[in-house]
Amino acid sequence: MQVFDTHCHLDDEKFSEDREEAWQRMREAGVLRCVCVGSDLKSSEKCIRIADAHEGVWAAAGIHPHEAKDAPSDYLDRLEALLQTDKAVALGEIGLDFYYDLSPRDIQRKVMDEQIGLALKTDQPVIFHIRDAHGEMIDYFRARKKLPRGIIHCFSGSAETAKEYVKMGFYISFAGPLTFKKAPNLWAAAQAAPLDRLLVETDSPYLAPEPLRGRRNEPANVVWTLKKLAALRGLPEEEMARITWENACRIYGLPT
Repeated sequence: MQVFDTHCHLDDEKFSEDREEAWQRMREAGVLRCVCVGSDLKSSEKCIRIADAHEGVWAAAGIHPHEAKDAPSDYLDRLEALLQTDKAVALGEIGLDFYYDLSPRDIQRKVMDEQIGLALKTDQPVIFHIRDAHGEMIDYFRARKKLPRGIIHCFSGSAETAKEYVKMGFYISFAGPLTFKKAPNLWAAAQAAPLDRLLVETDSPYLAPEPLRGRRNEPANVVWTLKKLAALRGLPEEEMARITWENACRIYGLPT
């Protein structure tokens, strides 16, 4: 069984002392591919360096809504250069976060819109971070004449919201919260989304799955989310691993 962690942050300082060991544990767990996702220019550059140095690791470059207020004037040119590197497979993570509001909402909207323009220009898939903003995000997508390919990462909405994103062509990615003991909305969303649009991720070092809650998360732990997703869909774990692997390779443009 081979598993694909579609979203992690191996660049995070929480991995500074054992990044190599975490990569080894990932491989030993059968998680043979992962995407290390940037949140600003510095972390995006680090993600690409990590990907370059490790088999089975790819990278995404983008400006997170938390960091939107600090994006330099030349950030689009610098992102475009990063996206042209060999191990870069997506633009992200970008989007709207109305839960923390660490950047003013008008700036979040502007920086997201500009990055979507870059994704369309470069034909890159987009990794979307959306928290407490699904209604506005869906309205935004509906109003656009052209949408990028992309992933709704660490999905946190309802089954109906998942269906709306799928209608627009997006993939739905589930992280550790799917395994939590009280997550009926997520369970319903995982059961509602088409099999060919499902992905699994860790978002590590955050959101450790239920058996490991309270600990630092890491890519090897995506197998717990995979197990829960398989159970919700009534499929063997090996079959769900194959489905999510093929879906991840398709959206990221990688060979299966």
